[in-house]
Amino acid sequence: MGNSAFPTTPETLSDSWLSEALGQPVNGHRVERFSEGTGVIGLVTRVHLDTDAGPPTLIAKFPSPAAENRAVAATYDMYGREVRFYQQIASTLPLKTAACYFSAYDPESQDFVLLLEDLDNYRIGDQVEGCTLEEARAVVDAIALMHASTWRGAGVPTLQSHGSDMQRDGMIGGFQLGWPVVQAQFGDLIPSSAVNAGEKMPGAIGRLLEEMCQDPVAMAHADVRLDNIFFGTGNDVVFVDWQSACTSAPEQDLAYFLTQSVPREVLTQEDLVLRYYEALVANGIEDYALDRCRARYRISALYLLCYAVVIAGTLDMGNERGKALARTLLGNSLAALDEMDAFTLLD
Repeated sequence: MGNSAFPTTPETLSDSWLSEALGQPVNGHRVERFSEGTGVIGLVTRVHLDTDAGPPTLIAKFPSPAAENRAVAATYDMYGREVRFYQQIASTLPLKTAACYFSAYDPESQDFVLLLEDLDNYRIGDQVEGCTLEEARAVVDAIALMHASTWRGAGVPTLQSHGSDMQRDGMIGGFQLGWPVVQAQFGDLIPSSAVNAGEKMPGAIGRLLEEMCQDPVAMAHADVRLDNIFFGTGNDVVFVDWQSACTSAPEQDLAYFLTQSVPREVLTQEDLVLRYYEALVANGIEDYALDRCRARYRISALYLLCYAVVIAGTLDMGNERGKALARTLLGNSLAALDEMDAFTLLD
């Protein structure tokens, strides 16, 4: 267990600790590793339990074994944020979230463990494969419900703003490190409108963030991509990976999902920004203009290119699926920004 009073790797799980954490006897367990590319910042495993009560399986989440990924998590308090989300916020949202059976976090060591409901009767999204229009609609409706319920920070006073100096400086540094790698490895994806982005983006990030984090803000998941979304029957969706939860422009979640997870041919079938706005209104938001929503969507989409660049250019993807993921989100983002003429915002 290392220096922490709880397991910090799958190997340090024990029947006795699981029995204590779950409040029921566990006579044996087996850890199942997921396929490569699952869990970039954290290590995600499925645990099969030999028990007479409770769930036969659960999801156990631990810190990443990759030092560089742990460093990213520490910089942005990602492990602490996710534990606090499940401890303080999840039960207050009008959305289904995975049940949390146990959570612990040590801010000194940055160690944590989460035991979560196994959503094995749901189908997980795949950012490389994309999604259908029906699935995109369901996600847009769900995030609109979350944003309307936390409008102007209602009910989530402990969440930090996305517009912190640390976030700004981290994105500037991450972009500057990642962009040369993107140019070298993914140069065929860069449209002519983005050729000057490498020079101009670092100086614009602070301004974009400031505009995104002006009132009104709402709770943002801040990592709404298909790999973090489970689909049930009908319009039932569940978001996982709450490591980036914060307050920000509600359009941040919308722009990240639409411009980096939804295939181009699906995105052009319907005005999903309008659908999102109409869902906000239907959920009681009256003092917000559609023009403002569209403008913040464009600003957020441009800022979020930083995410794609950081993932594609600086994180240890370490496998073929990870590389395909980087190529998909980067290609989707650059194409969407080109289509909405967003790179002119850098001037």
